[in-house]
Amino acid sequence: MIKMYGFWRSAASFRVRIALNLKGLAYEETMVDIDAGEQYVPAYKAINPQSAVPSVLVDDGPPLTQSLAILEYLEEVHPQPALLPADARGRARVRSLALLFAADHHPLIVPRVRRYLTEQLKVDDDRRSAWIRHWFREGLAQGEAKLTNDPATGAFCHGDTPGLADLCLISQVMGAKNFKVEIGDLPTVNRIAEACLAIDAFARAQPLRQRGAPASH
Repeated sequence: MIKMYGFWRSAASFRVRIALNLKGLAYEETMVDIDAGEQYVPAYKAINPQSAVPSVLVDDGPPLTQSLAILEYLEEVHPQPALLPADARGRARVRSLALLFAADHHPLIVPRVRRYLTEQLKVDDDRRSAWIRHWFREGLAQGEAKLTNDPATGAFCHGDTPGLADLCLISQVMGAKNFKVEIGDLPTVNRIAEACLAIDAFARAQPLRQRGAPASH
């Protein structure tokens, strides 16, 4: 069985959880409470020196880290159902969208950045919240612009089956809603998010349905 270290609220863990569900792969997730600093415990740092989640262990191999790298690994080893299109241009488009959400904007709002803003730069709570909401909104607005009126956009980010880009989009949408970011004026993003959450593999992976989440108490 695949062993995963994640956290219920982690967007990156959410993405990997969805992929494992879509591909029908059994896994066991151990929660690393990044709010409590468990990612800095020596035992976990030995698994992932970046002190980040997720980390995935398959068989006896070394840990896999970074959500997009993990998703690409799963796609190569378990190619069905496919998360990437068959054609090179389609794969480039999907990867571009995935990186927009997961690499351009998500890193700006992760806990280590929020802590630095507060502890080192002495940014107050209101301005820190404004920072978070700005980057959530910016990423999703840019996604809306790229997706809308592009003939490659279908029921999902690329065509009519969910793929790599959708995993990244939904993780940002759910995070934005958690921080009460106004995204009602992004119809394509919202339509795709609703289509994703209608699929059981996405719904089961939602942050608030994981062990340790507030709704599970």
